[in-house]
Amino acid sequence: MASARTTGTTGTTARPTGARPHHPRGAARPARARDWAEIQERMLVPLYEAVYDRLEVGPASSVLGLGCRSGLALLLAAGRGAQVAGQEPRDELRELAHDRRLRVCAGPRTSAAVARSAHSLVTVFEQLPGAADAGPVVAEAARLTLPGGHVVLAAWGPPERCESAPVLDVARRMAGRTTARDPFELSAPGALEDLLAPAGLRPAGSGRVSCPFAYADLDSAVRGLLSTGLFEPAEEFSGASLVAKELEEVLQPYLRADGSVRMENLFRYLVAERSR
Repeated sequence: MASARTTGTTGTTARPTGARPHHPRGAARPARARDWAEIQERMLVPLYEAVYDRLEVGPASSVLGLGCRSGLALLLAAGRGAQVAGQEPRDELRELAHDRRLRVCAGPRTSAAVARSAHSLVTVFEQLPGAADAGPVVAEAARLTLPGGHVVLAAWGPPERCESAPVLDVARRMAGRTTARDPFELSAPGALEDLLAPAGLRPAGSGRVSCPFAYADLDSAVRGLLSTGLFEPAEEFSGASLVAKELEEVLQPYLRADGSVRMENLFRYLVAERSR
């Protein structure tokens, strides 16, 4: 915990003026994608680097990112000499990956070259916390992995080790009876491991990585968090402006004297080997 934090009282803390409105759908999606690429994506760099260090990713590696978003993890792997490709279903995120000269398709049916290739490493860094059903995602990762190759699954650490937990709880509380997923569903002991055997994978190690979420100001924090997609059911049920307002309130304990926002978080990754 940072000693420089200042806390506020809900309903009485002044908010910055001139903050732009937040919308979940339609024309705002390209802006959300850019917020991901410019604000939020870098928060997970320690996770990407820890996995690549552990598996010695380099020129002999072929890396596929499932749900790779705008592709920063792939860029880092390419910087180590690896051959990289990705799958990302959202058009606006995929376009940003293309701007980075990455080979990214919407899914296996839209790119036979990517779908039929097998890779020495398939990563699922961001897709699982919001997935309606993690099983098919892991099965697809295994299918695209060479025998003896590795799949890496990532999830949030225990909620008590993540200062963003009460912030993410806004997504659940404001989603009503919609299908909002609990981002910590796969944080329970053994939850990730249970996904392996049905996909023909076996555990080959795991690790925990500190990934602080640090933002220049409150508006950047709200925009970055909304870009994750975890708050979309809440925005659809309660309205985008109310969700943004609630996020500003719950972020107050992490607001520092200089106006920046910082939350300490722990992520967990699981390395699995394709056994057949």
